Amino acid sequence: MSYVNYSVETLKNFCEDIFEKFGFTRREAEQITDVLLLADLYGVQSHGTQRLVRYHKSIMKGCVKTDAKPQIVFETPVSAVIDGNAAMGQLTSIFAMNKAIEKARNVGMAFVTVRNSNHYGIAGYYTKMACDQGLMAICVTNSESIMVHTNSKQAILGSNPIAFAMPAEPYPFWFDAATTVIPKGKLEVYHKADKALHDGWATDETGKECHNAEQVLACIDGKKGVGGILPVGGISEASGSHKGYGYSMICELLCSITSGGATSNHHVRKPGQSAGTCHAFIVIDPKIFGDAEKIKAHLSTFLQELRDAKRADESVPIYTHGEKEMYAKEKHLREGIDVDVSTVLEMVNICRDLGIDSKKYLGDVDLSNAKETTYKV
Repeated sequence: MSYVNYSVETLKNFCEDIFEKFGFTRREAEQITDVLLLADLYGVQSHGTQRLVRYHKSIMKGCVKTDAKPQIVFETPVSAVIDGNAAMGQLTSIFAMNKAIEKARNVGMAFVTVRNSNHYGIAGYYTKMACDQGLMAICVTNSESIMVHTNSKQAILGSNPIAFAMPAEPYPFWFDAATTVIPKGKLEVYHKADKALHDGWATDETGKECHNAEQVLACIDGKKGVGGILPVGGISEASGSHKGYGYSMICELLCSITSGGATSNHHVRKPGQSAGTCHAFIVIDPKIFGDAEKIKAHLSTFLQELRDAKRADESVPIYTHGEKEMYAKEKHLREGIDVDVSTVLEMVNICRDLGIDSKKYLGDVDLSNAKETTYKV
């Protein structure tokens, strides 16, 4: 696998200029880029600049409307339903989370759901928005059908991630994970790298375990209706498959069912139509439970007790959720971000399509080891 190292500033300038060229305002381009770069900074390679090709195709096909604005269609003091109107998922979600934060500040807690949106990047970006303001937050989304749920060979549910964040010292508790064993983005990363999938990750169209990323992607992107990624817990109830299945269902209940939007199996991938993605944002002000600083200190103590637990291997440290991401961010800000050469090729191709000189941003890169990819929206 080959990588090209770029500074955070280089990737920031590249992405902002690309999204502005797509037709977004400069401010919107900055917001979308901020979501992508947080993923790269945190080491979540599947949801950073690797996703540019997906957004490029979605915008070119008219699935993402660059001039669309999210709209509140139902509202109470503690809740809201927002129609994304096929806008970019990141922009709709920032709007929705800001609305949830505003309501939670006013009444102590809030629940905002979204329908008719698009892919929004890492769920943890939005819980971080609230956590940075001293609030607790939960964020979920559904996605295209890629999960082969327990005892099925048909993909009905999505990767449907769950994110949660809560203030603490020296690092907040920050959790963000798909309810599938891996997200689709990791399949794409493994395909680019020609790496075999691990046991318990995916199945082919026959319902049997499959270790070939390209074959599994063909099941998902080809709309075969069968084959896909397994839920957290793997392929059977004996290994806990029903747990990931249930977690994914909770996401659907919180976002698509409450918003009246499309469940994962009814997401659309036709030119001119949005994916129909649904999100949910729940924000709680710790003040409704008493002294917020005491609650924060209580959590901080507990997290430190987890880190200080007796280790199975003294050479391997114990981390709490979000801690490794903070270390990764510090490292990447200092040393830059390694981008897979196949992703760089995708970035070069986007520049070509937009009439932009890629060398201005990416330099004169040797792409002889790059792998051409043609992921569908």
